[in-house]
Amino acid sequence: MLHRMKKTSTLNLLEMKPCLRSHFQIEKNEENQNLCKVLLPRLSWIERFSIRFLKQPLVIKVQLDSLGSFVIQRCEGVRTVQQISDDLLNHFGEEAEPILPRLAKFLEMVEVNGWIHFV
Repeated sequence: MLHRMKKTSTLNLLEMKPCLRSHFQIEKNEENQNLCKVLLPRLSWIERFSIRFLKQPLVIKVQLDSLGSFVIQRCEGVRTVQQISDDLLNHFGEEAEPILPRLAKFLEMVEVNGWIHFV
């Protein structure tokens, strides 16, 4: 019989490395290279049905603002959240303030929607 072990250590968000899931792609904006879209493939059976019979698009394109584009392009599983936060401060300055709460909320939202996972 397998028993689940309790984790005694706590996870620190700043040390975690966000990674965009492999089936999602990033498309840069042709007019403004600082902006991007995340391409979300439609994989569920109901979505495949709507693609086939209702002529819906194969992917959903989600346009991100400059801050979201900056962050999502750095979610490759290499940089920690702290490094991404530092990059935001260096690139956007006070425009990104308050950095950590905004970054944490953005990462929470994209994780809940299944766009990223942490390594």
